[in-house]
Amino acid sequence: MSNTVRRMTPQQVCRALRDDIIRGDFVSGQRLTEDTLAERYGVSRVPVREALRTLEAEGFASSRPYAGTFVAELTEAEAADLLEIRALLEPLCASRAATRRSPEQLGRLKELTSLGQAAVRDGRLDELARLNSRFHEVLAEASGSALLAQLITQLSWKIAWVYAVELPRRAEDSWDEHEQICAALEAGDAERAHTVVAEHIAHAASAYRLRQRGGADG
Repeated sequence: MSNTVRRMTPQQVCRALRDDIIRGDFVSGQRLTEDTLAERYGVSRVPVREALRTLEAEGFASSRPYAGTFVAELTEAEAADLLEIRALLEPLCASRAATRRSPEQLGRLKELTSLGQAAVRDGRLDELARLNSRFHEVLAEASGSALLAQLITQLSWKIAWVYAVELPRRAEDSWDEHEQICAALEAGDAERAHTVVAEHIAHAASAYRLRQRGGADG
């Protein structure tokens, strides 16, 4: 915490608060007050107010008349919807990426896959969530559709918030599947890319479990 007001944009405050919600620093149903958040991030209330509006639009926060703004609470059915929607959107994204990806994007996906596989071999499992998120963000960007990339990125944030992943049970297989995705993209095979990503998501879903929503440790 800081009493010094820093020059953070509303987007930076939004990112910091979203990360804290995903990490479990703020739990479902917890009240988010402008004064407390402004002090936490060392900013004025104005960027906090804008950040809260953005997070409400994204579904991370909800406001109640005369009560304030709170961390959103999702039902199990809504949580299941996140996985089902991802299973529809991301294979579409991959099939487009097979014909639209740039050499730089393919190179980045291969690099992230190598980093992920090395982290699994070395037992650095704490690095995998970040690498995995980045892999899927780059895959989304490679689709060439800004709207599709935005939707998938927001879905990834929500899934990371709602679900924990059973590791290391899935880790090695997951990164081998990432390698297969890269191979399909490199071959420009849209049908194969669609199939491999659909299978990857189906396998990943079996490793998800709902987080404990009431504890700060997620």
